[in-house]
Amino acid sequence: QVQLVESGGGLVQPGGSLRLSCAVSGSTFSSDIMGWYRQAPGNRREWVAGINRDGRGSYTHSVKGRFTISRDNAKTTVYLQMDSLKTEDTAVYYCNTDPLPTYSWGQGTQVTVSS
Repeated sequence: QVQLVESGGGLVQPGGSLRLSCAVSGSTFSSDIMGWYRQAPGNRREWVAGINRDGRGSYTHSVKGRFTISRDNAKTTVYLQMDSLKTEDTAVYYCNTDPLPTYSWGQGTQVTVSS
């Protein structure tokens, strides 16, 4: 059974940075295209960024130039470096396969951007 464990969230001021991690176990990680998703209160879960098997990232327009997705296949972990954070980035962040989430969702990690 595949397990997704997100971590690294927290409270940060606008303009600050956070680095999220998602440890994946039980899957053929190196062959999966992985993505980060987020869900703000009252909103639907949305796709934020994806990374293919070769390490090429793609981003939703609102985070392009501020977020960087990466992966370490040896550690079966995917990361999301978030810089220049804005209040509208506040959400619970999740990882899963991309473009179609195929694994059971993890607990997510809360990111709160507030002064």
